[in-house]
Amino acid sequence: MTRIAATFKRLQQSGRKALIPYFTAGHPSREHAVPLMHALAGNGADVIELGVPFSDPMADGPVIQKSGEAALALGVGLGDVLQWVSEFRRTDSATPIVLMGYLNPIERMGIEVFAARCAEVGVDGVLVVDQPPEEAEAMVPVLRARGIDPIFLLAPTSTSERIAQVGRLASGYVYYVSLKGITGAGHLNVDEVLSALPAIRAATGLPVGVGFGIRDGQTARAIARSADAVVIGTRLIQEIEAAGPQHAVEKAGAFIRGIRDAMDAATPTTRETTT
Repeated sequence: MTRIAATFKRLQQSGRKALIPYFTAGHPSREHAVPLMHALAGNGADVIELGVPFSDPMADGPVIQKSGEAALALGVGLGDVLQWVSEFRRTDSATPIVLMGYLNPIERMGIEVFAARCAEVGVDGVLVVDQPPEEAEAMVPVLRARGIDPIFLLAPTSTSERIAQVGRLASGYVYYVSLKGITGAGHLNVDEVLSALPAIRAATGLPVGVGFGIRDGQTARAIARSADAVVIGTRLIQEIEAAGPQHAVEKAGAFIRGIRDAMDAATPTTRETTT
């Protein structure tokens, strides 16, 4: 059983939902990467999505784009991100780490080399934003052979065929994009999100995480009543920015602790009542 699967199983047994924060590796500085990971894990994060900076993002909103540009200006690349995961693993062998980014840096490294390096340093999952399932047939078996979960996005516009294809290829969890737009958008409709989950669950037994547009404890709590996980990124990065480099780690941990507490206050809803 992978670390991701074990984490969701443990949470399900305790009636809790997963909190999955995202931040861009190398922002606000190289030195912050590993301490931020530890701060998130120590304050209630169940899985950490670590953003790999990329020059031409297609789904990231202005906040995440800016953080990626800042990391790139510091020369941060895929190799650095893998090294930071390795450093994190020296003292945390339990928290799953998912790399979230784009295909170009992976192809430049080479898919086989990338998968081997991920396995070596302790990466648990890979989400490639610009690789739809139709184009992932070659990468998926390479990742799975190394014990790494391929994770895919679904959206309000996903067809039944796309949902079925993701259900066949994905492992770990499925990431449902809650709205038509970019990360950090402010027009989240919780009822619309929750109404989309049954079709996804009919196609896969995997946990379903919901992200994009979740900005506070109230929204996270509402989503957590039915989703298996809540993903929050833009607001976390805004908190890091507002805190400044000196207080970024402390502020990030406190913010995630608040989201965790809000989610735990939600009344658990069984999968049966949401399908």
